[in-house]
Amino acid sequence: MELVVLLDEAGQAIGTADKATVHHRETPLHLAFSAYVFDAQNRFLLTRRAQTKRTWPGVWTNSCCGHPGPGEAFPDAIARRLKDELGLDAGPVDLVLPRFRYRAEMPDGVVENEMCPVYRVTAAGDPRPDPEEVMDFEWVQWPPRDRELSPWAVEQLGQLAQLGPDPRRWPVAPATELPPAAS
Repeated sequence: MELVVLLDEAGQAIGTADKATVHHRETPLHLAFSAYVFDAQNRFLLTRRAQTKRTWPGVWTNSCCGHPGPGEAFPDAIARRLKDELGLDAGPVDLVLPRFRYRAEMPDGVVENEMCPVYRVTAAGDPRPDPEEVMDFEWVQWPPRDRELSPWAVEQLGQLAQLGPDPRRWPVAPATELPPAAS
């Protein structure tokens, strides 16, 4: 069983729940992360979610998403998910959007409701995706174009653009800006 951290509106932890039970029409606010992976050539790793995913199956999105476990630091959770989902070893993991939050509803009524800090990650080598997580990937120039993306990626891309056109030059945000549950 994978636990997610449930949050109040201030970002304080108020409990945990089994990840398999939280995504539905009344999804509670919970802690998550989004990672944007870049290689040495500054190409961005765009991934397509597996058709078996509960939310947004088959949709192109950022490199990797996930949920830190109770007491798990974001860099550790990101390294774990990159290894599990994509077979990649994480290099530097930098916080770039500490306060990103979104709520999105699928046509069938399933809701995503997350405080979801965004990280820039450097990785080497080609992914070896777990087909239960990722059905396709592509290294692309930044920013990604000509794809219909997940609702959170669309919102994140708008905020990342405000940090500047070169991902290598995005400022690193202080960890003190993360939701209190991440401390």
